[in-house]
Amino acid sequence: MIRVKDLNISLPGFNLRDINLRIEENDFFILMGPTGAGKTVLLEAIAGLVPVKSGTIFIGERDITTLSPERRGVSIVYQDYALFPHLTVLENITYGLHFHRIDKTQAEKRLDDLLDVVNLSHLQQRLPGNLSGGEKQRVALARALMVDPKVLLLDEPLSALDPGFREEVRNALKRLHQSSSTTFLMVTHDFAEVLSLAGRTAVMNNGRIEQTGDVTEIFEKPASPFVADFVGMKNLFRASFSGTHGMMSGLRIETGRTVDPSSRYLAIRPEDIVISREEFSSSMRNNYSGVVANITNQGFYYEIDVRVRDVSFKGLITKGALIELGLEEGSPVYVSFKASAVHLF
Repeated sequence: MIRVKDLNISLPGFNLRDINLRIEENDFFILMGPTGAGKTVLLEAIAGLVPVKSGTIFIGERDITTLSPERRGVSIVYQDYALFPHLTVLENITYGLHFHRIDKTQAEKRLDDLLDVVNLSHLQQRLPGNLSGGEKQRVALARALMVDPKVLLLDEPLSALDPGFREEVRNALKRLHQSSSTTFLMVTHDFAEVLSLAGRTAVMNNGRIEQTGDVTEIFEKPASPFVADFVGMKNLFRASFSGTHGMMSGLRIETGRTVDPSSRYLAIRPEDIVISREEFSSSMRNNYSGVVANITNQGFYYEIDVRVRDVSFKGLITKGALIELGLEEGSPVYVSFKASAVHLF
């Protein structure tokens, strides 16, 4: 559905370089990456809002690279809603029909379906000033989809919302995607949104795409140290490998499989690290004694930094486990993890 081939964009102080991307029809695809990675620039290039230096953009079989935005069959939704304050909910949603020829009967049915899916039927005559943040964003989504675009572009549509409204709109996005044939392409840096909504995703960094794949693949098999760090593999180490094990700072790490000689890094997700007062049984192939170096309150859990020789392992435990283990800085502990929890690249 969307194909981006060898795309290059030059803006003052920033470039997109050699972007290649393929998104299938009716997919819910998410672009991830830190602030300044180029996610929004790529989105706006597809929408026709920034000039392309070289490369091509296809929607279906159409080359849209040089087409004006209104001829691309694309709608875009930003985080700030951009509703007309003097128009009602109904008038905002149907505004795009002034510029798109849609059969009246078909338009009425589409309007009824959208109002039902985003739960706005009872708010049709309200003005935007009398709506909550979540309601405003649902109006913006319905307005974008009212003209039946082939592609819906979403630029961090949930980032300006309070947590309660965020879940509300996230659920609305799910329903809208399931009830339409539109391809969704969304920008976010929120992992909860990626895991909840996306089928496939790409990670961007400094104007380039670092990795593309299924969500599970990106989180469990990062292709580079940057991707591993970005998706939360806080235990990321440079290592040397021989046979089925890796060596780092004098520690032998069992991987449970023969390692590709080209591998240079190993990583363990913090949730796969087990911290205990007593050494684990042989079911854990990797067991090390260490000392708690730091305890950080992360809200719903605590991050425990354990020093093992010159290596720092980070694990996650609940408040209950922290109290039960009686952990504090300087406490002697054991760090354990399965060989299957070791990621290599």
